[in-house]
Amino acid sequence: MLTVSELSKAAQATPDAVRHYVRIGLLTPSRNPDNGYKLFGDNDIKKMKFIYRAKGLGFTLSDIQLIFDHSRMGQSPCPLVRDIIQQRINENRDRLAELNQLQQRMDEALEKWKLMPDGEPDGDAICYLIESTN
Repeated sequence: MLTVSELSKAAQATPDAVRHYVRIGLLTPSRNPDNGYKLFGDNDIKKMKFIYRAKGLGFTLSDIQLIFDHSRMGQSPCPLVRDIIQQRINENRDRLAELNQLQQRMDEALEKWKLMPDGEPDGDAICYLIESTN
């Protein structure tokens, strides 16, 4: 059995991460009856490594909880995993498109602003550069 500190070292995580995962229910340690310390087993190392792999693929902690729930109920979480990652891919593509549009607007604004003089606030304008954009 491992303590929080030992689990964090074995899983290459921080003790705070281990405690957080306990608080939200991703890990369910037993307790040492003598001192009340949380105790973890080898399965918890496996879970910690799984959490980090899943997070690295864009899964949220809520997603990971759903995956654990499916697995714990004896259901294959693989269909759920495929659905979630497809949803994340679609969301990322949308965000990338928005970021590309923002980058283009920023590039165009900077080019336009290079040709414009600096303005002085006059009560009507705050920053002429920004106010000149569409």
